[in-house]
Amino acid sequence: MSPVTLRPGATPLADWRAVYRGATPALDPGCAAAVAASAEAVERILAGGEPVYGINTGFGKLASVRIENQDLERLQRNIVLSHAAGVGEPMPTPVVRLMMALKLASLAQGASGIRPPTLALLQAMLERGVVPLVPAQGSVGASGDLAPLAHMAAVMIGVGEALVGGERLPAAQALARAGLAPVVLGPKEGLALLNGTQFSTAYALAGLFEAERLFAAGLVTGALSTDAARGSDAPFDPRIHALRPHRGQIETAGALRALLGGSAIRDSHRAGDSRVQDPYCLRCQPQVMGACLDLLRQAGHTLHIEANSVSDNPLVFAAEGEALSGGNFHAEPVAFAADMIALALCEIGSLAERRIAMLVDPALSGLPAFLCPHPGLNSGFMIPQVTAAALVSENKQRAYPASVDSIPTSANQEDHVSMAAHGARRLLAMAENAFAVIGIEWLAAAQGCDFHAPLKTSPPLEAARALLRAAVPHLDEDRHFHPDLQAAIGLVRRGALAEAAAGVALPDVAGDAR
Repeated sequence: MSPVTLRPGATPLADWRAVYRGATPALDPGCAAAVAASAEAVERILAGGEPVYGINTGFGKLASVRIENQDLERLQRNIVLSHAAGVGEPMPTPVVRLMMALKLASLAQGASGIRPPTLALLQAMLERGVVPLVPAQGSVGASGDLAPLAHMAAVMIGVGEALVGGERLPAAQALARAGLAPVVLGPKEGLALLNGTQFSTAYALAGLFEAERLFAAGLVTGALSTDAARGSDAPFDPRIHALRPHRGQIETAGALRALLGGSAIRDSHRAGDSRVQDPYCLRCQPQVMGACLDLLRQAGHTLHIEANSVSDNPLVFAAEGEALSGGNFHAEPVAFAADMIALALCEIGSLAERRIAMLVDPALSGLPAFLCPHPGLNSGFMIPQVTAAALVSENKQRAYPASVDSIPTSANQEDHVSMAAHGARRLLAMAENAFAVIGIEWLAAAQGCDFHAPLKTSPPLEAARALLRAAVPHLDEDRHFHPDLQAAIGLVRRGALAEAAAGVALPDVAGDAR
């Protein structure tokens, strides 16, 4: 994968997606002057002798405690050590790398007082594959993602653990393995590394990028289920959607029309079909999936802004020689975006599960019970539908908004927090559940279409069926189901299902956020 050049303040979502998927980021060298000016401003502020939060004072509730010049390096080291108080399982490597890249680009805007050598170490760690081991729990999403970012910063000073080439090592050894040395943090640098929303934003972006794949896959399986149930494409007529012109709804209807275009199964029942209307899970796909698309795009717009922002405190304005305390570390925008993504993930899976339930019910689908040729002796798709129902219910419980919660911290100095961190962290697990639901639907819809042979569905949907059938044969009688599920889910997770239907231009979830 080609390297990605991060342009501080102007990096498109496509580049953040590439970093998440494995590309190596490097800073645009044009940012060097702003970084140097910011560091020089910190030196001038110190020379002025006035107390400035985080530079020569304590932190949080201890902001009124003045720190003498001889203790400033120790102050920055202490904040890293004391704040590295996370718990739980380590963050996934792709999310850690994305968090590091977000922090790198934020610091490089020249408003954080970071010195060039410190910034260079963070970039070198990304280039040489030094991945800090960061416990995933411990941030409330305000005053910055302090605990997880402290674990990242700890590795930079030679404390904690990191992965290098997949091997878990003490931080100092990990740096040495990569030909790097720990840094001694100067004034303001520890706080600049710890303060900010990069943990929450990285997880939220990861959730968005997985939701993109899920949305596209759900359109394909939804269209395939429509044909398996011999459903109508009339609800996708553009005249309907022109009268309710939500952009996502219009684009979703267009994609469904294109996916079903040329289907012999659909043509076989255009005339003489006694059914008047399909169930909502088929008929209302443009309305439900389109609303999810609009929601994901709004979340993408918010996260694009956040990824290109400076969110630590205080902020250094080099031209004026000032450091101003504010609240850019409060992750409320990220919390709202994460809640929106959670709702979309939940609804995409919920609608798909209803289509699975319809397909296995002969009264609704007209297909053999539980999609097997000899029901009774065989249970067919009975329990995969139950599994899908279980996963959807789990996602419903997880979809409760995190942003409406707040617990005061730091002796009530930080009295309202966003809870963006766990609001964003839940998204990957929710996406995994939804991928599984879509994988089950793919299996069921392909099985349903098999019963219409020799009639075929449309060319793009036949391509999707062929991809699945290369890994999972038609179910003639009961067999060990788990390998079939794993094969289908793996293909959905990798984005292969949407790629198989590449002849159809599916809506771009994050395309607007440049």
